[in-house]
Amino acid sequence: MTHPLAPLLVPELRWDPGHGFTYLDEMIGDALELGVGGFLITGGARDDVVLLTRELHRRSRDPVLIAADVECGAGGAFSGLTGLPPLAPLAVLRDRDVFIRAAKLTARELRGLGVNWALAPVSDLARASANPWLGARTLGADAQRAAEWTVEWIDACQGEGVLACAKHFPGIGRAEEDPNLGTASVDAAAGTLWGDDLLPFRAAVDTGVASVMAAGVSFPGLDASGRAAARSRPVLTDFLRDELGYQGLIVSDVLGTPGLLQGDDEGIAAIEAVGAGCDLLLAPADLHGVIESLERANDGGMLSYDALEESRNRRAFWADWGSPAPGREPTLDDVLWARQVADVVVHPVRGVMPNIGPVVDVLQVDDDADVRWPRPSRRHFTETLRALGLDARLVDGPTAEGRGSFVIAIFGGPGAGKGRAGYGEVTRRRVARALADARQAKRSAVVVLFGPPALAAEVPEAVNVVCCWSDERAMQEAGARRLV
Repeated sequence: MTHPLAPLLVPELRWDPGHGFTYLDEMIGDALELGVGGFLITGGARDDVVLLTRELHRRSRDPVLIAADVECGAGGAFSGLTGLPPLAPLAVLRDRDVFIRAAKLTARELRGLGVNWALAPVSDLARASANPWLGARTLGADAQRAAEWTVEWIDACQGEGVLACAKHFPGIGRAEEDPNLGTASVDAAAGTLWGDDLLPFRAAVDTGVASVMAAGVSFPGLDASGRAAARSRPVLTDFLRDELGYQGLIVSDVLGTPGLLQGDDEGIAAIEAVGAGCDLLLAPADLHGVIESLERANDGGMLSYDALEESRNRRAFWADWGSPAPGREPTLDDVLWARQVADVVVHPVRGVMPNIGPVVDVLQVDDDADVRWPRPSRRHFTETLRALGLDARLVDGPTAEGRGSFVIAIFGGPGAGKGRAGYGEVTRRRVARALADARQAKRSAVVVLFGPPALAAEVPEAVNVVCCWSDERAMQEAGARRLV
């Protein structure tokens, strides 16, 4: 039986390497029966995702929103599709056409999957000293340029019939704490935020972005209560709706994010988020528990009937707008262009591009070895070297058989949930030891960073450092091509 408050929820469907999506069959059936507003799909192979979305669209009583995090193109979210560099290196290129084509390619591939909601672009400003955990996800530190790129990405994406989402409102670039680990705050004054951090979001609102993601970070300059933005009526209703005139969807960040929960349970956070102005709550862990909490709050008069009705109308409009329809598939030229862009943004941070091969010693150092959430496979770098005709060997140090530069590939780095700015001590020690081994063997060495260029400071002993920006498959393959 459908529940009148279930459309507020967007449960997550996370692909499992051993079971695909089949282990979620019961949960999916339950969610569809309740009448949830949409689903967030995380991971999966192209064909599996297509089968899943067809079922979701077919079985849902009303048009449904199906979302994906696509900050590195559709290929960064699902295997078998085209990957792109993160937003930061695209911004470095300062090419309007790059943003337009990247967004169009992403949206077209999503349409082909049956996904109609892109949780991108990240519109936060880069403040490297404050938010290293954002990595290469942002559009840079220049607010005006970030606003321009945000608009180009949104317009191009929505021009292909896929909803875009500017995140994380009102801009978490100054947050020194990681909201994925605990409570976080941006303490800048309202005037500072208005003239800087908010510029990309103001531009997104003006261009008609379909959705805005509210942050799990507090902004005392906008709401003295200290509530996270996703739970703050002054931030979402008084400011975003009334002052900025935003008419699209407001979605919370992941409901269980510690920064959004602020020590409360999901039910309390959900009640405050809906009361603050959220139309959708992303990835609740306890679907029935959250619905029960919202029901009690509604029965107790804590939620506004008029606000809920307006929210229902917004959801219905955008879900209908994004209804599945035939789209143009990416061309071979699109795929080759994406590869070329990835190659262009790979660059030496220090020293020169090395001379490697034909037998390549590769030491892989994984700074994310203790991270629990799914990570991109580390095999794509060496597999691409081999596909290009080199004998790439995974080693613990330089060998007598190796030729040319000894390659040290570092995966991971600062990111959500790690609580630190650079590499861990184990990673730094291992890299320093490998570089010393290379010097003793009279071999040149190159450190390949599958992370942002600022990480070069973490390996001061390295003479040659190449930046690949992220460890997504597209960037691993691009790094291998540039070394050959």
